[in-house]
Amino acid sequence: MTTLTSHETSVVAAAATLFFGGTIRTVDAANSVAEAILVIGNRIAAVGSQAHCRAEAARLSTARVTDVDLQGRTMVPGFTDPHAHPLMYGQLLSWVDCGPEAAPDIPTMLSRLAAAAAQLPEGTPVRGYGYEHRNLAEQRHPSRQELDTVSTSREVYVMNASGHGGVVNSFTLEANGITDTTPNPAGGTFFRDAEGSLTGELSDAACDILTGADGVKLGHHGPNFHLGDSKEQHRAQLLHAQRNFLANGVTTIGDAQVTRREFSAYLDLVERGELVTRINAYFLSSLLDEVLELGLVDKFGDSLLSFAGIKLYADGTLGGWTAYFPEGYRDDPCRTGSLYHEPAEYRSLILRAHSAGLQTATHAQSPTAIQLVIDAVKEAVVATPRADHRHRIEHCGLPTPAQITDMAELGILPVNQPQHYYNWGPGVLDAIGSPGERFNPLGEFVAASVPVTMSSDAPVAEPRPLEAIQTSVTRKTRSGVQLGGDDLRIDAVQALRAHTINGARAMGREQELGSLETEKLADFVILAQDPLEAPAGEISSIEVLQTWVNGIRAY
Repeated sequence: MTTLTSHETSVVAAAATLFFGGTIRTVDAANSVAEAILVIGNRIAAVGSQAHCRAEAARLSTARVTDVDLQGRTMVPGFTDPHAHPLMYGQLLSWVDCGPEAAPDIPTMLSRLAAAAAQLPEGTPVRGYGYEHRNLAEQRHPSRQELDTVSTSREVYVMNASGHGGVVNSFTLEANGITDTTPNPAGGTFFRDAEGSLTGELSDAACDILTGADGVKLGHHGPNFHLGDSKEQHRAQLLHAQRNFLANGVTTIGDAQVTRREFSAYLDLVERGELVTRINAYFLSSLLDEVLELGLVDKFGDSLLSFAGIKLYADGTLGGWTAYFPEGYRDDPCRTGSLYHEPAEYRSLILRAHSAGLQTATHAQSPTAIQLVIDAVKEAVVATPRADHRHRIEHCGLPTPAQITDMAELGILPVNQPQHYYNWGPGVLDAIGSPGERFNPLGEFVAASVPVTMSSDAPVAEPRPLEAIQTSVTRKTRSGVQLGGDDLRIDAVQALRAHTINGARAMGREQELGSLETEKLADFVILAQDPLEAPAGEISSIEVLQTWVNGIRAY
């Protein structure tokens, strides 16, 4: 039983709401279940028995208490999603859905793109998203010649589900002066067939050709999914994305690639009073000089929009075969993927950020890339000791057991996405062979006392925490296949913590978010069923009934 302790001497008139009559999972250190919870204003004022909460309401507030009977439903803390790309997600929601459910094969994809082209003004780009070649019936990428059947007079682009590339038509290549002899840019690839002809597939920095003269160019500091839209388009995209996050119970998001484009869009929503989800901004490493010059070496912002740290890339994506495997991929030894930085350059970036007191979050999938991060953090910690740096490895798909031990000793936090396993686990196995069975080895993290944190990486996966929780508990893919042993699974309690309090800690927000405890912000979700009591294979089907942020119902 806990009660409000700060500012107790001032009786307030803020709205007071008492929730009771259901299962209230606090996700505190003891994983307690409370009988009732009292919210005053935007804070949790008391947690415990109904009688205790009513007594606290009378002591702390002059407002009339509004009773909310949960009617047997379950309340959990607002889900945290510490690695997502909300603006990109909103942008893609306006594109043609080419995911596995909408387009299981290339002819269906082409038909959907052609139908969209017929509805768009002449010259307007036709863009699709969400395909993963191993999920297509043909088990391959579409070709530029196939996209030419959609249009030969305007851009046609289908983004890979990974967000790290895709396929364009011949018009797009020709309009940008890309030929069979064009060299690959640093950090990107224009793919060619065995005869050396462009296939239309491109990855990472090669996607810069899609942004146009005024678009954002990221180069080797990150993949370029930042196509230039207008301010009003960005507003509409963010609002659409925000609605979807809230509908799935997500109240706090870590934007894992912020440039001026994203930050301006968030500021616009703040100015309009339209930002509801909490945003923790990780500025792209290409902005590190500007961050240090401005002295942004501590958190700034408020509980809605705040600066969190620096996002870096070590390698690419498993889905697009751009994660770095120097020995090559199983089915194509000539493809090795790539590192975004030379090791010395990367170590310098980490050292500069760490020495300034900044948290870093590095995308790394392959063992080689993960080792690059571990070595750089180890070097930085020796140079400038910090007991609680919380440096993160984003995705951290295939760490070795020894690397997991190193992460535990160094305090490095993995931020995983079980939905990647759900959607593309067999594809990882196809790409690299039997080591792919350990993709997202959450159970090994738990065994090594490494906190497990889960996120969606939206739009790479939909922001559905309950789907991620189910996948981490069952280790089953979309097709119902379990890859790897039971030792890679975690239990439902650990999974719920991974998408709530552990996510808050990964963003440095655990003092105010992630659990239902006194004085924390009143962010919570009401579910139709208890995810800790539901059959493991049915967790993802639990309905999100309400989402509350700052003590106000937002969904």
